[in-house]
Amino acid sequence: MRHPPRSVLLAVAGAVALLGSVVVPVVTAQGATPACTVEYAVISQWDTGFQGSVKITNNRSALSSWQLTFDFAGGQKVTQGWNAKWSQSGATVTAANESWNGSLGSGASVSAGFLGSWSGSNAVPTTFRLNGTTCNVDSDPTTPPPTDPPPSTGTAPALHVAGTKLVDAAGKTHRLLGVNRSGGEFMCVQGYGIWDGPVDDAAIKAIADWKANAVRIPLNEECWLGLSNIKPEYGGTNYINAVKELVARVEAHGMTPILEMHWSYGQYTGNSSGCSDVHATCQKPMPDMQYAPSFWASVAGTFKDDQAAVFDLFNEPYPDRATSSTTDAWTCWRDGGTCPEISYEVAGVQDLVDSIRDAGAKNVIMAGGLAYSNDLSQWLTYKPTDPTGNLAAAYHVYNFNTCASESCWNSTLAPVAAQVPLVAGEIGENTCSHGFVDQVMKWFDDRGLSYLGWTWNTWDCSSGPSLISAYDGTPTAYGIGLRDHLRALNP
Repeated sequence: MRHPPRSVLLAVAGAVALLGSVVVPVVTAQGATPACTVEYAVISQWDTGFQGSVKITNNRSALSSWQLTFDFAGGQKVTQGWNAKWSQSGATVTAANESWNGSLGSGASVSAGFLGSWSGSNAVPTTFRLNGTTCNVDSDPTTPPPTDPPPSTGTAPALHVAGTKLVDAAGKTHRLLGVNRSGGEFMCVQGYGIWDGPVDDAAIKAIADWKANAVRIPLNEECWLGLSNIKPEYGGTNYINAVKELVARVEAHGMTPILEMHWSYGQYTGNSSGCSDVHATCQKPMPDMQYAPSFWASVAGTFKDDQAAVFDLFNEPYPDRATSSTTDAWTCWRDGGTCPEISYEVAGVQDLVDSIRDAGAKNVIMAGGLAYSNDLSQWLTYKPTDPTGNLAAAYHVYNFNTCASESCWNSTLAPVAAQVPLVAGEIGENTCSHGFVDQVMKWFDDRGLSYLGWTWNTWDCSSGPSLISAYDGTPTAYGIGLRDHLRALNP
């Protein structure tokens, strides 16, 4: 769903910082200032992989280019990275500037991130060299042990696919019925915070009180990876830990968290463009190959041991708006690469499925189709390969969409639902009423399918649309329909 203008989103920033990363601090003796300082952080770590970052500060004369080197002591390997040209020879890792971030003035800093593999130990490097100069000299670094958040004590069920249904560990069918909680996709990149409105326990309990059992959480690719255009307090470690905390709260109330990549990198100015910005500030037609696989590898590594979490690959693809060829659009959707009229290299849904599975995660994956996830007409033909078989089709529908009638649902959705689980990740209408979503819910109820209302935010229900007028769960005239229906299904 596209969002109302920022002036409508009168939000209270709610960033929180939790333990979960290893940082090498810079501590100089005698108050001396080293020629350069490097802060190394393990942002997230899982069984065989981790996400790391380096922040380089130049304390001497300006540099026109830079190259950082350090040695891994535990056999770690860099597998991919961003904001630098990463390479590795033996234990020695090199990060060289990109063409656009080579200038590093006196007192200036630059950050870069990477994904790596490890086994046995993930020891933190102790010596860093910038253009041959040893950084952090006269320092006495301390290396606290990795601190992972405690496992969730929630009651959300572990899920997997069985035929055309989502089922729990006991094999019982589990429909996803709930809401979207927007904010994590736009607040951070706009520099206002991480969430739009409160996400404390009372706020999450209010969602559960509607008898919802699922919460879809839109995320921002650049904020998760902590790219240089994101304020540090809203990106990287702080963002990831805020997402972990929200997921834990959702699960503690017995609800399924659906983690979804909403806004992503890549400049697109063609038909139906949401913005001309290269950064993740609007909905792009497809995920980018530069960062999207790294994003999903990191998310998957972070939540691979939590089978209650579901992954939604990409909010609303629309390569069909860039090209008039249906075949080209669906091929782009599945395979990515160089797509007609899209200027950046595209990551296809197969690339993202592979990134998640290569990270060792077996979580259920949702994949939306074309036309902002409203068109599933050839979803089965171009269905990506998933070695775990835990793949579901995602669908979005609003009263103003092309496929918004029972006849279209019968002809295009029913065949998909006859082969894989079907989840309507977003349903809604812009009328401040609920006549249309009532029809949607009935069609999906009759077939035992899943759906989630857009959105649990206090916006104008005619432009959002918004389910609530207050975060205590007070519904709008539109939200009353979903609330009363969920309560009727789960009295």
